[in-house]
Amino acid sequence: MLDSLLIPFRAQPQPPELPAGYSLCGEPAPTPRELQALLISCGDGARPLERLQVALQRSNWMLSLRAPAGALVGFVRVTTDLALCANFWDLAVEPTDPQHDQLMLVLVHTALGRLRRELPGCSISLAAPPAALEALKRHGFVIDPGGIRAMGLRL
Repeated sequence: MLDSLLIPFRAQPQPPELPAGYSLCGEPAPTPRELQALLISCGDGARPLERLQVALQRSNWMLSLRAPAGALVGFVRVTTDLALCANFWDLAVEPTDPQHDQLMLVLVHTALGRLRRELPGCSISLAAPPAALEALKRHGFVIDPGGIRAMGLRL
């Protein structure tokens, strides 16, 4: 009876199901070459493999999605100050994978769930490809909240 009186602070979407045969793991990290191939397939430019290796090593944690045959088909890595802020980097799902939309939902949901457990109340920032916008909106992200505009500079 008490449960019926509780109102959730914020409605959360149902956890999306990982399609059969796919796997989601935090370790081991993908190789820089695997990550590079995924990012290029998603429209990013090539990056030096040495820098990708350093980025993987300096990330707080990451999630990799693998297809039934073992190929890397999704990825996100997180950096954080372990107090107030977290950043999602390299959020990507292979655009030609038939399960693309579902895999993006799984990746975003799982990463947010981990942040909610480890750093409740932290701010999250990210640069997202257009293919991720629907999954992000479904999980409560707002584009340009309060008129805030993000800026970026590639050196």
